[in-house]
Amino acid sequence: MAASSRLISRLTLVTGGGSGIGRAVCQRFASEGASVVVADRNEESANQTLELLSRDHKGQGHLALGVDVSSKDSVEKLVTSIQVKFMCLSCFLAAPPSVCVNAAGITQDEFLLKMEEDEFDKVIEVNLKGTFLVTQAVSKALVSAGAVKGSIITVGSIVGKVGNIGQVNYSASKAGVEGLTRTAAKELSKFGIRCNCVLPGFITTPMTDKVPEKVIDKLTAVIPMGRMGEPAEVADACAFLASDDSRYITGISIEVAGGLFIG
Repeated sequence: MAASSRLISRLTLVTGGGSGIGRAVCQRFASEGASVVVADRNEESANQTLELLSRDHKGQGHLALGVDVSSKDSVEKLVTSIQVKFMCLSCFLAAPPSVCVNAAGITQDEFLLKMEEDEFDKVIEVNLKGTFLVTQAVSKALVSAGAVKGSIITVGSIVGKVGNIGQVNYSASKAGVEGLTRTAAKELSKFGIRCNCVLPGFITTPMTDKVPEKVIDKLTAVIPMGRMGEPAEVADACAFLASDDSRYITGISIEVAGGLFIG
């Protein structure tokens, strides 16, 4: 999809922006004119994304920051740092991000009968609790600043709807993300904040790089479009939901899965 200028002058926050879908979202948003804050627990990866943005999209005030989304203190520090960095110097008002994409996520796969409690807890803490903490902190900042509109996008997963063998923790966390998003949409609409969810299917990312080729072949065989998805294709959906093109859309989930599990 060709880049436009739908997000020009928008301040955007992308968690998990150091790699995979998060990095693709950062690149897509920057290509549409946004100022992008790349947030990731791996600060080296965040800075690598920042280098790409600074090279390809100069003069838009991009920034890389470290964050542990499972920590309330870390998330609140992140949002405060963004507001200080992008404060309006003429009016001395803090500027929260008007667009936020919750792309930070992890997997720790194991069969239900063998999974350790800490393996379950960690995935829930990052994927579900982290989405809650970031959504809450950004929403509070937007409401306090009197912002007239905002768009919060969560990254769920198609397996949150249908499950997946060996991913009871991941499936549960992503199902929770979708439910969280619908409720947040109902609560935040009165403040002009929209909340929507994207549900990637099997996408080529560092996570799937670990999957054996024979497993990938079996997966692609059941995808109607016959291939794995690309991070940029998820980023396209995020750009739509971030922009005014979706201004009357909230509380929905968009599947980016090549037709997987149709019906």
